[in-house]
Amino acid sequence: MRYQMFDVEVTDPIMDLALSPQDSGAAILIRRKGVPIGFWLQQSNGVSRIDAESLKRSIVSEAGDRIIAAAIQEEIAPPASIQPLPLLTIAICTKDRYQGVERLLKSLHGQECWLPEGSAGLEILVVDNAPSDERTKEVADKWDPERRTELRYLREHPPGLNFGRNRALREARGEFLAFLDDDVIVDRYWLAGFVAAWSENPAAAAFTGQVLPMEMETEAQILFEERGGFRRGFERIRFGAVLPGNNAYPGGAGIFGAGANMAFRTEVVRRLGGFDEALDTGAPVPGGGDLDMFYRIIRGGFTLVYDPRFMVFHQHRRELAGLFNQYKRSWGLGFMCFLSKCVKTDPERRADLLRLIIWWLFDQLKRGVIHSRKKLRGRHYFPPSIFVGELWYGAIGFFGGYERSQRQIEAIRKRFS
Repeated sequence: MRYQMFDVEVTDPIMDLALSPQDSGAAILIRRKGVPIGFWLQQSNGVSRIDAESLKRSIVSEAGDRIIAAAIQEEIAPPASIQPLPLLTIAICTKDRYQGVERLLKSLHGQECWLPEGSAGLEILVVDNAPSDERTKEVADKWDPERRTELRYLREHPPGLNFGRNRALREARGEFLAFLDDDVIVDRYWLAGFVAAWSENPAAAAFTGQVLPMEMETEAQILFEERGGFRRGFERIRFGAVLPGNNAYPGGAGIFGAGANMAFRTEVVRRLGGFDEALDTGAPVPGGGDLDMFYRIIRGGFTLVYDPRFMVFHQHRRELAGLFNQYKRSWGLGFMCFLSKCVKTDPERRADLLRLIIWWLFDQLKRGVIHSRKKLRGRHYFPPSIFVGELWYGAIGFFGGYERSQRQIEAIRKRFS
């Protein structure tokens, strides 16, 4: 089961998309002048190609309004003034995934070309979190010291992603600090997207961007993307203190973006006390740390901007077992540990957060029932075990999960003090 990836520029002639006999479908990214404006999955239904006329109709259906809006904006409004970018630190927090680090570093080559004239440049931090060998250091040591961008290798002994993030926060020299997961590569316009987002929102404290699949080679990867993946759409959104029509805001912090691709004003995150090390701890609580920071940014009175031009490609889990574990632990346990912390520490929002938790529980139950019925009727369905697992681990997270993690983290701190 494989979906071939296509990257289509609409200002170029639209051509047929050829499929191989092994392809079950296509994953199609649409750009206009390099800017991503649409993405969809399309089953092959036995055909060997997607003809140009059919593709044009799909482009109009999926992204026609955005194409027209972009063309009008181009005609009537001057582009935002691009100012020199202050120093940007790029942090790659990793554990025993040297191949992913090497792949990501290769994708960062040449990003400097998007820096406006007079910019302070880039620096890269590779934060090796409780490594079991030297292979990540060996990858970092291969970085050409003559490059315009400096790379520093740091070893952080306490295990846990947020320990690594906080080490990067302490070491960063940049006014802005971007975090990239070791299972992504950056789009060729990634830095241009960040510069554009910052130029249009110079006072924003945080930025997130689009996260699309790197490959669609297995059933697990296709299933994850069919359920929405990490995508957050192709509209630029400026998030402030309130979101009309959303009483739980900012409790559903997943709307802001994903921790695989996020950037902050370094001083703001330091002022907020850094990342909560009882979230995103690794195996015990493998999630929630990014959501917690997004929540605290908004509750702190700052602005967060989502911009799809700031885009990366993510290596989704290839095996179903790994995908189900992600749903159970990262999206069930991690999410509920984050929410239970918010309930405990933010009494002003407590009632709305509890309503969000109740809604989430019933929504998971409803989805499980819907897809169980689809399975019985022989229709396309998501495995009901996904929803059951999320519910079960969500309950574990809500009933004392965060407090248990705090105790574990305190023991880790003592061990490494």
